[in-house]
Amino acid sequence: MDHSQAPVLDALAAYHREGQVPFTPPGHKQGRGADPRVRDVLGDAVFRSDVLAISGLDDRTSSNGVLERAQELMADAVHAEQTFFSTCGSSLSVKSAMLSVAGPGEKLLVGRDAHKSVVSGLILSGVRPVWVEPQWDASRALAHPPSPEAFAAALDEHPDARGALVTSPTPYGTCADLAAIARACHERGRPLIVDEAWGAHLPFHPDLPTWAMDAGADVCVTSVHKMGAGLEQGSVFHQQGDLVDPSVLKAREDLLGTTSPSVLLYAGLDGWRRQMVEHGHELLQNALDLAARVRERIDDIPGFTVQGPAEFTGRSRGRAHSLDPLPVVVDITELGTTGYWAADWLREHHRINLHLADHRRISAQLTFADSEDTVAPLLTALRDLREHIEPAPEVHVPPPDELRLELAVLPRDAFFGPAEQVSADEAVGRVCAEMLTPYPPGIPVVLPGERITAPVMDYLRSGVDAGMVIPDAADSSAKTVRVLIEH
Repeated sequence: MDHSQAPVLDALAAYHREGQVPFTPPGHKQGRGADPRVRDVLGDAVFRSDVLAISGLDDRTSSNGVLERAQELMADAVHAEQTFFSTCGSSLSVKSAMLSVAGPGEKLLVGRDAHKSVVSGLILSGVRPVWVEPQWDASRALAHPPSPEAFAAALDEHPDARGALVTSPTPYGTCADLAAIARACHERGRPLIVDEAWGAHLPFHPDLPTWAMDAGADVCVTSVHKMGAGLEQGSVFHQQGDLVDPSVLKAREDLLGTTSPSVLLYAGLDGWRRQMVEHGHELLQNALDLAARVRERIDDIPGFTVQGPAEFTGRSRGRAHSLDPLPVVVDITELGTTGYWAADWLREHHRINLHLADHRRISAQLTFADSEDTVAPLLTALRDLREHIEPAPEVHVPPPDELRLELAVLPRDAFFGPAEQVSADEAVGRVCAEMLTPYPPGIPVVLPGERITAPVMDYLRSGVDAGMVIPDAADSSAKTVRVLIEH
């Protein structure tokens, strides 16, 4: 296929060149109606290119096939059979994938380290999750993707499960053995969904972890705005094989998606695909070389320990299968403070915004857009941080066996059931009716339907005291919790 084409961008250029006059939404009419104060901040180009996808970018019947051609080019670029653009982020895309595999009351194997968007999909669909335990590194208090053996065992124990879902890469860059998990699923005639939101760049360089489509996954979801050059909310989901019907997948996306998709997001996705096909290898090689240098420089700062393959990978040690080196994860335990405090200090004093912070780590996400010029302020800030360390409250992280909670009620039933707000102490022993999710990385500690225990409640309360953010809780302080009223 001719990847020098960019159908969405070309159609948008033609729209401007032809002087199309809209009597349709959006109401700002190419920015003419926008407040000048807004235009001063956002720029005229944003409004000028904010047009309708139908009766705008394309005609009333979509006879030019603009979106279809852009999706076909994307599928070809990443070795998929079908590709669908989403302008509602991977949160919508992963729900669409889940609903294309399992329906209300049916089982779906899900790695318990799934993002909150997966849990939202369980709540909306009524799918019954069968949790597959992640691999737990007790020495670092960190979960890595579940092993192929864990998925195979769960499939054998639950032969009626409709399929499986695994998250890879994790926000820490650790990756599952997707080829082995796909084989375990396919040997039993079941599809594999991969939440690969952090892996949009993986198809475009051989030194990166294996891309889900190349590993044999049936559906994968990618956030092009995360590790690519798409605009925020720009997401793509891909399909191959005959275990997931692409027409069903598209119908589920239509059910959840907007009828007013953003052409700005489509254009960002389309242009990024062309950029990656033409220049992706070179751009990513530069990024990998830069990441290697940055890792060495940070590792040389006393008190900072960069987490690499030696710390995060090695199946025999219960760790990840492989690692994407572009998220630079740094353990700061030796400094005697938390990642929460460090991230806040870096923003306040150096205007450095980190990708991720937890009770003992910080992470700087590098992409092909970074350079020596962008990482220099980061390195300066980290060296200065070391000279201004302040102790932070301790976070009480329970061992893995105490993090595992009983799923007493389906997530959907607990979320929509009768509930009350009770104190944290009273919540112990009760069934949770909300998600309690430290964000980032956005992996729920407690799901609707799980029975709350004292160690987990202590973890959340101590975490909030140390700077943890729990944005989806009714009470983000975790002093009270929404629980199910059981009859």
